[in-house]
Amino acid sequence: MRLRGAGMEADLPGGWEGRIRRGPQDRPGARAAGGATRTEPRQSDEDLATAHLGNFPLPADRGDFGSGAVDGMTADDAFVALLEYEPASARTALFAREGMPRRLTTADFSPASLQRTLPGQAGTQVFFHEADRAFCLYVVLGNVARAPRTIGEVNRVLARVKVERR
Repeated sequence: MRLRGAGMEADLPGGWEGRIRRGPQDRPGARAAGGATRTEPRQSDEDLATAHLGNFPLPADRGDFGSGAVDGMTADDAFVALLEYEPASARTALFAREGMPRRLTTADFSPASLQRTLPGQAGTQVFFHEADRAFCLYVVLGNVARAPRTIGEVNRVLARVKVERR
């Protein structure tokens, strides 16, 4: 399955599905340029992209970081969110890492990295910039005990995601 939208592209293997959307973000406490915390979307949020990818059926109603989706994950499931932040953020310290990580390891995952801790799950969160755009990569594994196999699937997906310059 090939997804394309909002200046992103993902070529997903069999058994994976996803959605890419552009529009207002649901990220309380997102950092605006200059480090100020904001709780209300700004006009520029209309152009920001969110991609959700999973090797399980994604529910239609889910939050930016997967609430509504990760709750029903099984041990072999993986959820990937790629969340764009306002362009000026690409030049801030939080997004200093250049390029999306394409190769994650078990050491990158921890239950402490989850937005909401669920039994057995582990997650990772990486902020970066690519193509002059600021992003957060957020990945949840259904069961940390099965991480080596599931991370291999996630890495194959990440290798096939492209971010275009706007």
